[in-house]
Amino acid sequence: MGQSAEFGKFLKAMRSRLSPEDIGAGSTSGARRVPGLRREEVARLAGVSTDYYVRLEQGRNIHPSRTVLESVARALRLSSSEHAHMMDLLENCAAAPRAGGQPAQAVRPALRHLLEAVGDVPAMVLGRRSDVLAGNRLAFLLFADFPALPAGERNLTRWLILDPAARELFRDWKTVAAEAAGALRLDVGRHPNDPQANQLVGELAVNSEHFRQWWAGHRVASRSAGTVRLHHRAVGDLELNFENLVLPDDPDQTLRVYSARPGSPSSDALALLGSLGAADTGDGDGQSHFPTAEAPAAVVETGE
Repeated sequence: MGQSAEFGKFLKAMRSRLSPEDIGAGSTSGARRVPGLRREEVARLAGVSTDYYVRLEQGRNIHPSRTVLESVARALRLSSSEHAHMMDLLENCAAAPRAGGQPAQAVRPALRHLLEAVGDVPAMVLGRRSDVLAGNRLAFLLFADFPALPAGERNLTRWLILDPAARELFRDWKTVAAEAAGALRLDVGRHPNDPQANQLVGELAVNSEHFRQWWAGHRVASRSAGTVRLHHRAVGDLELNFENLVLPDDPDQTLRVYSARPGSPSSDALALLGSLGAADTGDGDGQSHFPTAEAPAAVVETGE
């Protein structure tokens, strides 16, 4: 496994969030000039020498064993997502960039079939960097009219963080946007030399102080399910559950489905939104598509 500066920065960020009280050291270990544990404290917890751990944080070209990595992860109290991200940084960040960048993604047939079968609930297929690869009409009515956006802007994280409409829609916007930024960092860890991802990160950093803070903290996030609270300007308040379905053969594509508890006000609001959208378009078939000649209904290719 190659070493990287990003790996060292990640370890430092994870160390800085822990306090002496977290490891049972109390507050008697002397004044601290910077927040977090000292390197020697993490080294002691991980069972390695301080010099060795310092070299890890400095990103030197060393090759830690699996046992050492597991010990460091336990010492830093990494979550499963953070642990996976640490391994990605070691395994991928030293890789050479591919000529021509990453190939464009096409929606997996199995996910397309699932998208068509989910019924009258919002659903989208998200690809690398949270690019919106496909979606149904209700998803675009609920969130944003992604088919109408330029190809380079059909990205859920970009919309969440930069579009004022997203702040109005999500009642817990800061939490949702921070999780999206954390998911983007996971993606960058798996694909560190993707020019489109680097461009997206740069755009978000330039235009969002919140994103700059989240990115500097090396936050990572990965949730398979959860709840969002919305206030839609046309139908009012909704509370929706979401599920992220990932195919084992392609972890870079996710089917995200939103649903409401049957018989709830949120379920009624979704039904009303669907009827309003059908009335606006004069089309009740439930399908929305991107205006590309090559793409099937409800599918978009985001690659150039």
